[in-house]
Amino acid sequence: MSLESDIKKIVESCGANLYDIETVSERGKTIYRVTITAPEGVNLDKCVEVSNLISPLLDVNPPIQGEYNLEVSSPGIERKLKKPEHFELSIGEKVRITRIDGEVIEGELAGFENGVVTLRTASGEEKIPLDEISSAKTYFEW
Repeated sequence: MSLESDIKKIVESCGANLYDIETVSERGKTIYRVTITAPEGVNLDKCVEVSNLISPLLDVNPPIQGEYNLEVSSPGIERKLKKPEHFELSIGEKVRITRIDGEVIEGELAGFENGVVTLRTASGEEKIPLDEISSAKTYFEW
């Protein structure tokens, strides 16, 4: 079993879903970030519950070498789309996609099938294969 699958089981035992795991450096500190979602939303109590259950696992199986801080959080209203399931879960939301060539396209995520994103834009529907996307995220118009 991998560390990610162990973390996923813990998250699911708390009634949540594992959205992403990433290691980032912020203000000179290394953060091992576990992002979760839940049908009813993610609140501070849910993050604490998951963190308290994951922490002993990471004490026995460190995810990285050296010091780090564990952070459990919600992906937020504007979140990165990296995995196929991220796109599937975001159908109907507004997204901003940057292609590998630098072109930025905004629109409503209309569908995702066989590794191809269908985006409804002001100029019509556009199909974009995942391998042509350098980054994607949901966005909220304030």
